[in-house]
Amino acid sequence: MTKADLVSDISLKTGIDKATALVAVEAFMETIKETMISGENVYLRGFGSFILKKRATKTARNISKNTSLIVPEHNIPAFKPAKTFSAAVAEKK
Repeated sequence: MTKADLVSDISLKTGIDKATALVAVEAFMETIKETMISGENVYLRGFGSFILKKRATKTARNISKNTSLIVPEHNIPAFKPAKTFSAAVAEKK
């Protein structure tokens, strides 16, 4: 499903026009990005959590140049689905 498909589906289910649904979807995604950039997690009860995972400092190797470099500690975004969401997907509801 693409963003356009999502906007169309929301428009059909709610009865609002596609332009308004697109604005809502864009605002939702932008709010999640801004919140995670500020270092906070986003919890949506019954759906899942958008969390930041911390990656430790590690040594990486460039095998073509036979050199090693240090990759500093950094955060990456991740999604952890809620148990009810995971169960529904597993049951293919």
